[in-house]
Amino acid sequence: MSDASIKPNRGLTAWLLADFPQNAFQARCQRAYIGWLSFKTNPIAMLGLFIVSFLCFVALFAPLIASGDGTTQDLANRLAAPSAEHWFGTDELGRDVFDRIVWGSRVTLYIIFLVSIIVMPIGLIIGTASGLFGGIVDKVLMRITDIFLAFPRLILALAFVAVLGPGLENAVLAIALTTWSPYARLARAETLTLRSSEYIMAAEIMGASKARVLFAHIMPMCLSSTIVRLTLDMAGIILTAAGLGFLGLGAQPPLAEWGAMIATGRDFLLDQWWVPTIPGIAILVVSLGFNLLGDGLRDVLDPRSSGGH
Repeated sequence: MSDASIKPNRGLTAWLLADFPQNAFQARCQRAYIGWLSFKTNPIAMLGLFIVSFLCFVALFAPLIASGDGTTQDLANRLAAPSAEHWFGTDELGRDVFDRIVWGSRVTLYIIFLVSIIVMPIGLIIGTASGLFGGIVDKVLMRITDIFLAFPRLILALAFVAVLGPGLENAVLAIALTTWSPYARLARAETLTLRSSEYIMAAEIMGASKARVLFAHIMPMCLSSTIVRLTLDMAGIILTAAGLGFLGLGAQPPLAEWGAMIATGRDFLLDQWWVPTIPGIAILVVSLGFNLLGDGLRDVLDPRSSGGH
């Protein structure tokens, strides 16, 4: 490799590792790069990143990976064992299990994405507002949060779905409504620590409003811990979605959803084990991947962890 191809990389590395950043953008890039250097030294975290990245890859290129749409029935080949033609076998309607697993990854990512964009803003706003304003605002918001924390997530989600009706979007909304409360508690605890910081008091002395302090100073500082909590909580979100699908309250047929696949295949567990087992393994692997990724992100983003930098 020539020196000309090496120098730009060295220049970029030097820019990312400069002792004194020239602007805020460079400082953010430095922080991200140093965090990546720390993250990639953790093989368990890298395994989690690989699993999650592979899930995204499969979901993105599902039309190219799968041989069909996962809904085409072939009753002549129903309950066929895994083979070169059907890698994971076929289900009770002759549908290719591999194709349904591939298309089901899209449903899983869809649920994760929608729950994330609902849960994080709600939890951050309620938690930071409660911690910053205090008084009656804190008491009211935290009592509401305590009510949601008092119930098991799946039970509360079942209650919401019973009111909203079965369906994928209603299941996502029910999961989000039962998931935001721990994030509010976490954001409140972070805010109680931050609101007495010198830079917060300086902003208030300079005339910054409560809203500006909340959105411009406190919420960005609470974001990293919330992201870590969300990543670690993904396994619970996936399992709750699978539980609702298993009970017939989530994604409706013929849409391929891993929990619903387990429900329809449970009658064939002993003789045609691949029908319910393969989607169960998919749920296990993806949940494990998010947990490993969350552990790695916690070591990088949480300065109080032993592995943080």
